[in-house]
Amino acid sequence: MDYKKYLDDAAEKFKKILEDQLKRVEDMKSQGDFTDYAKLDTIKIGVCGGDGIGPTITNEAKRVLEFILSDLVESGKVVFKDIEGLTLENRIAKGKAIPDDVMAELKACDIILKGPTTTPQKGSGMPNIESANVAMRKALDLFANIRPVKVPEEGINWTIFRENTEGGYAVGSSGFNVTEDLAVDFTITTKQGSDRIARLAYDYARKNNLGRVSLVTKANVIKTTDGNFLEDCHKVADMYPEITTDEWYADIMTAKLVDKKRRRDFKVLLLPNLYGDIISDEAAEFQGGVGTAGCANIGKKYAMFEAIHGSAPRMVNEGRAQYADPCSMLRAAVMLLSHIGYQDRADKLERALDICSFEEKKLVITGRSDGATCREFGEYVMHTLKSL
Repeated sequence: MDYKKYLDDAAEKFKKILEDQLKRVEDMKSQGDFTDYAKLDTIKIGVCGGDGIGPTITNEAKRVLEFILSDLVESGKVVFKDIEGLTLENRIAKGKAIPDDVMAELKACDIILKGPTTTPQKGSGMPNIESANVAMRKALDLFANIRPVKVPEEGINWTIFRENTEGGYAVGSSGFNVTEDLAVDFTITTKQGSDRIARLAYDYARKNNLGRVSLVTKANVIKTTDGNFLEDCHKVADMYPEITTDEWYADIMTAKLVDKKRRRDFKVLLLPNLYGDIISDEAAEFQGGVGTAGCANIGKKYAMFEAIHGSAPRMVNEGRAQYADPCSMLRAAVMLLSHIGYQDRADKLERALDICSFEEKKLVITGRSDGATCREFGEYVMHTLKSL
């Protein structure tokens, strides 16, 4: 068979991917500093419910945030803006991961509180639109995904820094079939992308007196992209001589997180995109499952806070959405408060969640009618906040 036409077509597609990524490199080079929220007259928080159980748990997190920030809302320092249109139905109707009007509303905010969104997969019968999460991270350049996991009685206190805009997800919807027999996808690593996520991770370790950063890759097999990520992280590590840096392969790290003796040693984990996604989900299981874990998506201009789990459409279909666990979004709200400079309130909300989830446990979320509703748990958290 003469493959010339197939190769020429593939080369053109590959060229377009590289042109887009080189432009992104130039954009990164020209970026300024992080937003100083203390200098803003008003901090605008956009609230996107998403779909499935997303609106239920996101609304509860918004209620708790409005409660703990009530004085700032009253003074106008903090404003909440409900943003509609991030539902699966609207995204399919518009044929975009994030419709243009929704993106414009997102960009008019400083902070985004986002519920889970459904991403259609191949074979589902739905259009193959890109993940709304991935699209938002790229459009707003939210390069750092930060996921804390804490289980005090097990000696677990991990913070996972996942590079959020590169790796296997950077052009995840741009792969193509070269021929009917050969399909190709791509993984992307840039010096600028690796450097900025590493600096954020090591800065966090230094500020929080954490003495170890663990680099997690598959550089023994994925030699170029993972190898470059590893090298760039080590260059940053050299600037933090008081912090111990160790290396792990992604597969063995999944095993060592289960090792009760070794896992106590881990503090900050620093990973490329795909491994960070997988390992942070595994890590969340120790805390009680992905339903208990929130995360931050940080960029220099914008930041987005969300649950790490999906939209659970089955719960909605079975009429159980009101029993969804809001803890993932409430943990994300803790990170939101910290990010905008209200660490005392973040600490207070985190303490209330620990009391409600681990200590008193007067209400238990089961996801069904034998447990508390999402709203009841939110009321429990706010009642606990009043006593702190």
